[in-house]
Amino acid sequence: MSRDARIDRRGFFRGVGAGMAAGWAFPNILTSRARAGAVAPGERIRLGFVGVGRQGVSNLKGFLKQEGVEVVALADVDSKHLAEAAKVVEAAGGKATTFGDYRKLLEDKSIDGVVVSTPDHWHALATTDACAAGKDVYCEKPLSLTVAEGRRMVEVARAAGRVVQTGSQQRSEEGFRRACELVRNGRLGKIKEVRVLLPKVNFAGPAVADSTPPPELDYQTWLGPAPERPYNEKRVHYLFRFFWDYSGGQMTNFGAHHLDIAQWGLGRDDSGPVAIEATAQFNKDGWFEVAETSRIVYTYDDGVRVVCLQGEGKGHSVQFEGEKGTIGVSRGSIASDPKELLTEPLAEGDVRLEVSANHHRNWLDCIKSRAKPICDVGIGHRSATVCHLGNIAIRTGRKLAWDPQVETILGDAEAAAMLSRPYRDPWRLPEPSSVKLQADGPARA
Repeated sequence: MSRDARIDRRGFFRGVGAGMAAGWAFPNILTSRARAGAVAPGERIRLGFVGVGRQGVSNLKGFLKQEGVEVVALADVDSKHLAEAAKVVEAAGGKATTFGDYRKLLEDKSIDGVVVSTPDHWHALATTDACAAGKDVYCEKPLSLTVAEGRRMVEVARAAGRVVQTGSQQRSEEGFRRACELVRNGRLGKIKEVRVLLPKVNFAGPAVADSTPPPELDYQTWLGPAPERPYNEKRVHYLFRFFWDYSGGQMTNFGAHHLDIAQWGLGRDDSGPVAIEATAQFNKDGWFEVAETSRIVYTYDDGVRVVCLQGEGKGHSVQFEGEKGTIGVSRGSIASDPKELLTEPLAEGDVRLEVSANHHRNWLDCIKSRAKPICDVGIGHRSATVCHLGNIAIRTGRKLAWDPQVETILGDAEAAAMLSRPYRDPWRLPEPSSVKLQADGPARA
């Protein structure tokens, strides 16, 4: 199966141009940004927000605290969410234009960056459309709903020359970076196993009957590319994450964080496992579709196993086990056995991972420098892929063979077909070949 399997060739931003003479490489060298009227050092970065519900408002508040930021536009299909987010901007001394359709927000050429905090099934469309419109993007994790979507997001971002940060903010926490540096520098010797712990499903049961959408919600647009289904209040907003049409449960919720750290520590940001097998239990009353608890084993080509336990096990979120000891790390906590592993400083010549003290700031700084952010779209795609493969193993009940180079499942056509999903008309992702390579900075009018 190709990386772009079965995603239709039409796109809302086909008209942005077909030229790609500069190739696929992501531009890291500063050119004449002034010619494009781009953000110069010291100028304010103008941001638009697509999706301003629970996580969207959290991101909104985080960016409003950053120096040199101006929030100028908000988009959401829920008018109540939109009004509440507008008040947050006003309380911070600003004023934002509001839109029910994010494509209207993208028409504003003065916007430099777009923060995408929609449900997962909208991540790929909003991100690629923003890239095609010349905006840099901060997209919440998991980066994608499917593997094919993630690969398309990488290709469109590269084609447009955009800075795309994945919202896996644990990469910007010192404890996680420290743990991964120690592992990468061999302090544990040869790694045997990595254990990852995910929480149980936090669905607010019981299930309820389908009903009429509330007047504040544009439900058809909320569905977007997802299949047509009757409105149900326990399938939208936060609870969307427990239904396959829109998300992948705790595997793509917390798994996108913790499996990302496992990949970082193993030095697999551009790769992944070669075999995946899983067992799972589902809600006996059918309140939701995703696994309630699960055990997934990922095996890498060097024999290292990553064991992901959802809803069981105690300890740190990520624990690396090697020949010389263990290192466990969670948000705000790190420990080792023996304890001396954490006290010995890195030596000259040791591997040192990129330092980011604030995930939002890191993206903003990269908008100006044009460097890749700490959780670039390519990294976010690979980490989300690990999550998606776990869910495919859960859903098929079979051991999967994965080729991380060509990004396909080997010898199982049914499982391979689950690497992508059809989009409901008229929604389509932009083709990389239809996207114009932008100048290094955001193109302003």
